[in-house]
Amino acid sequence: MQPEDLVRDHTIYSCVMGSRAFGLATDASDTDRRGVFLAPTELFWRFEKPPTHVEGPGEERFSWELERFCELALRGNPNILECLHSPLVGHADGRGRELLSLRGAFLSRQVYDTFTRYALGQRKKLDADVRTTGAPRWKHAMHLLRLLTSARDLLRTGELHIGVGDQREPLLAVKRGEVPWARVEAWMARLAAETEEALPGTPLPPEPDHARVADFLFRVRRDSARQADTHHEVVQGVVGGRRLGQD
Repeated sequence: MQPEDLVRDHTIYSCVMGSRAFGLATDASDTDRRGVFLAPTELFWRFEKPPTHVEGPGEERFSWELERFCELALRGNPNILECLHSPLVGHADGRGRELLSLRGAFLSRQVYDTFTRYALGQRKKLDADVRTTGAPRWKHAMHLLRLLTSARDLLRTGELHIGVGDQREPLLAVKRGEVPWARVEAWMARLAAETEEALPGTPLPPEPDHARVADFLFRVRRDSARQADTHHEVVQGVVGGRRLGQD
């Protein structure tokens, strides 16, 4: 089975991410599609395992195999968690809807570390741009401000909302380079401080609910294996019946 076939035939959840999901889209914005596919259990019984992720088919599309997706979400990966909270869901079958119902199980105080590390990495890239060219990549600066805002509000409320709401115009002004870098730096510093201040009183639990997620993954893997067994039994029965009739 080709990787593209896994995405085409076994996707359980897909959504639109990027600027369109954040409420920051303009006429020039791409449509970034993300998804989760469930590789049939029988594929894991071979030496060559299914891929953990697949690019495509088509441009601006990326998908993860369910187990890998859950692993990253349990670690508090910002991109993965945001994918689960996109307001633009393209497809969700029964298993995809159950995955969405588990969104809270992936959230914990660990997001402070993961979001902060990601933000720090992006900030270092912006600082490097300023040193070499005299200005940051303004689009990246805008998205870093958005991420810091989401992290702060997540720690304050225990819920992740990725839409920027009434911050759309101020953020787009940053993207257009209309806000001095010094003001953007001060904005980032304020958000980082507010995020740190929110940590001690956050309603988020210390750890994600590993057991609940593991139970979900076990059940979908088991059901996939049972469906494969049923399919093989039906095929064998049909073949056996034809042979019997021929005899």
